[in-house]
Amino acid sequence: MTLKKLIGALVGIGVLGALGYGVGVAIDLNQHYPDNTDVLSGKALSDKIARGEYVAIASDCVACHTSDSHKPFAGGYKIDTPFGPILSSNITADKETGIGNWSKGQFDAAVRHGKGSHGFLYPAMPYPAYSTLTDSDLDDLWAYMQTIAPVHNKVIENQLSFPYNQRWLLGGWNLLFFHGAPFTPTASLSAQLNRGAYLVNGPGHCAACHTAKNIFGGDVSNAMQGTTLQGWHAPDLTTNAHVGLGHWSEQDVVDYLHNGSNRFTVASGPMAEAVENSTQHMTPEDLAAIAAYLKTRPASTPSVPAALANDSATMHAGKLIYDTQCAACHLSSGAGVRNMIPTLAKNPQLNAADPASLLTVILNGSDGAVTTGNPTAARMPRFDWKLSDQQIAQVTTYIRNSWGNAAPEVKADKVAHARKAIAAQAH
Repeated sequence: MTLKKLIGALVGIGVLGALGYGVGVAIDLNQHYPDNTDVLSGKALSDKIARGEYVAIASDCVACHTSDSHKPFAGGYKIDTPFGPILSSNITADKETGIGNWSKGQFDAAVRHGKGSHGFLYPAMPYPAYSTLTDSDLDDLWAYMQTIAPVHNKVIENQLSFPYNQRWLLGGWNLLFFHGAPFTPTASLSAQLNRGAYLVNGPGHCAACHTAKNIFGGDVSNAMQGTTLQGWHAPDLTTNAHVGLGHWSEQDVVDYLHNGSNRFTVASGPMAEAVENSTQHMTPEDLAAIAAYLKTRPASTPSVPAALANDSATMHAGKLIYDTQCAACHLSSGAGVRNMIPTLAKNPQLNAADPASLLTVILNGSDGAVTTGNPTAARMPRFDWKLSDQQIAQVTTYIRNSWGNAAPEVKADKVAHARKAIAAQAH
C-alpha cells in the first residue's frame, strides 16, 4: 500500500469513527425514561414526600445545589475541578431557570444517567453514584423535589474553557467510566451490610471525594483510599490502621457521622458540611449500616514510613512552635479535648502522605461541624498571618511525627504552594 493510500485509509477510518461517535451520542441523549409514578393524595402522598426528602438528605443534594442559604436548591455553588470551575444548577420548581417544566423521565435522565437539558452532565454531579438509586427512591425523590419552592435564579453552569466545555465529549467519558445500574443486593451479605453498601456507594457518593481520579477524571481502581481536592485531603476509608479507619470502632464511625466528632477527631472542611447537611439527619439504623459496611472494607497497603527522629533540627523547631502556639488547646500530649478539639496522637488523617488538610486548617482555620449532638463545636484559629511557611512546615512535620504518628517531612515550598492555592493571607 502506498503512503497516499494509507493516509486516505486512516482519514476514512477517522471519519467513520467520528460519524459513529456522533450517532451514538445522539442516540444516547435521546433515550427516554419512564414518566410513570403513583398518583397519591393525603397521607400516602405526604409519606412519599417525606421518604423523598430523606433520600435528598442522604444524597446531600442541598450542599452542592445551594450557594445562598436563603435560596436552597437554587444552584450557583462553585465546584473547582481539575479542568476548571463548574456551577451547580438550579433544581427548584422554577419553570424558567429551574426544573419546573421537567417530567419525571427528564429528572431520572439527569440524576441516574447524567443527561440534562443542555446535554451530558459533568460528573461533578455524582450521577455515577446516583445511578444506583432504586426506582422507588428515585420516584420518592422526584415527589419531594416537586415541593421545593421555585426560585428564579439563572445559572451558567458550564464555565470551562475549550475543549472541556464541549459536553458531547462526555459521551466518550461515559463509555469508558460510567457503567451504572440500580443497586442489586448481594446475596452473601446481610441486610445491614447491603444497606450500608447502598448508602455508601449510592446516595452518599463517598467515592466522589474519597477515591482518587485518573487524568480523565474517572475513578481509579483503589476505591476509598483517599485523595486530595480543593485544598483538603479526603482520608482513606478502608480499615488501614495507619491512615484509615483501622482503629475506629463501628460506634466511632456512627458518632462521627451523627455528631461531627468522636473520641479521635472533629469533622472539618467539606466533611463538616456533609455532617451538618446530611449524615446527622440520618437514622441510627442507617448510620450503623454505613459503619458496618465501611469496617468490612479491606485495608489499603501503603508503605508506612519511619517517624522522624525527635532530636532532628526540624522536630526540635517544630516542638517549640507547637508548645507556644498549639499545646494550650491540643495539650502537650496531643490528646486534645474529647468531642471538641481533635486528638493529634495516633491520628490516621495526620499520617496521610498528603498533608493538605492539616495545612489548610493551620493556614485558614476551621469550624467544626455544628450538630444537635454536639452544638458547641470549637473553632481552630487561623495562623496564616502569624506563622511563616518555614514555621508551619516545621510544626506540621512535628505533629505528623509525634505521639505515635509517622509521615513524610513537610517542606516550606509545600506550605507556600498551599498558601497560594487556598488564598491564605501572606505572612
